[in-house]
Amino acid sequence: MLAEGAGDIEAREALLDRAMGPKRRKKSSEKLRRGRRPSEGLAFVARDPSGAVVGTVRLWDVTLSEGGPAALLLGPLAVEPGLKSGGIGSALMRHAIAEAARLGHGAILLVGDAPYYGRFGFSADRTGSLAMPGPYERHRLLALELKDGALDGARGTIKAAGRKIKALDFVA
Repeated sequence: MLAEGAGDIEAREALLDRAMGPKRRKKSSEKLRRGRRPSEGLAFVARDPSGAVVGTVRLWDVTLSEGGPAALLLGPLAVEPGLKSGGIGSALMRHAIAEAARLGHGAILLVGDAPYYGRFGFSADRTGSLAMPGPYERHRLLALELKDGALDGARGTIKAAGRKIKALDFVA
């Protein structure tokens, strides 16, 4: 797994379109990511032997209610469709979780399938008092505490936080 670089943006976006389709931009999770940069040091790609991007995962800074604890929102996780079930997604997940823990983050949230993400320790056990902005399936809001008690008292609607994307100033 490698840190995502500025040169990976186009390849990552094309991969996400192939893996998730055009409706991916309408998801509630995407609304939290829009206009933001991933959390510092938490955007990764997997490459094939030729150097092509074949997997991607990013984590985003969020807050859990007004004045509530900070957390990370994981997503999207995507793998080149022809390479699914090859362990790339699992490797990206393990790497992202380990790096988030190493950097001192307390918890990771995501919207996804419990049977897949449960093997990494995610569950809906700590998300009952949390909500996503916009439509989502409640049973798919999952969390993983990286520090015991990181989600204690977490309630309310998840809000975007972290670094905003700044408009470039062009000088003529």
